[in-house]
Amino acid sequence: MAQAQHDTPGPPGAPSEEATPALVQLLLATSQEALRTAYCPYSRYPVGAALLTADGKIFSGCNVENACYPLGICAERTAIQKAVSEGHTKFQAIAISCKSQESYAIPCGACRQVLREFGKQWDIYLTKADGTYIRKTLEELLPFSFGPEDLKI
Repeated sequence: MAQAQHDTPGPPGAPSEEATPALVQLLLATSQEALRTAYCPYSRYPVGAALLTADGKIFSGCNVENACYPLGICAERTAIQKAVSEGHTKFQAIAISCKSQESYAIPCGACRQVLREFGKQWDIYLTKADGTYIRKTLEELLPFSFGPEDLKI
């Protein structure tokens, strides 16, 4: 079973810095571990996520479906909610894993907006089942986004 969080080795980087290769591998492994606990009897599409906080903690999450479909939750939002419920609101990176061989694990629109609540310059590592990945920023995945700063009058 995936651990709720891991302490990362060494000092964490700033949100605009790319994580070290070892830290990226830890995020990827944690997200792949998390997808094994996914509850997805309807879609049969397990997803895992590993979220790195600004102070170096990693929170994992998986998708949890429900017979009443709208009540399900994605892996990314599970990880965010776990982190926020533990007092973390500043993030450096997230890795997202699925079992697809053809395409990368891409966050849905709702997850992109939830991630955006906490900034737009942090890194998102999108993986395939074979472990290959690409790095994007949230701003690349959600251009012209709406965030907390847009609510200032």
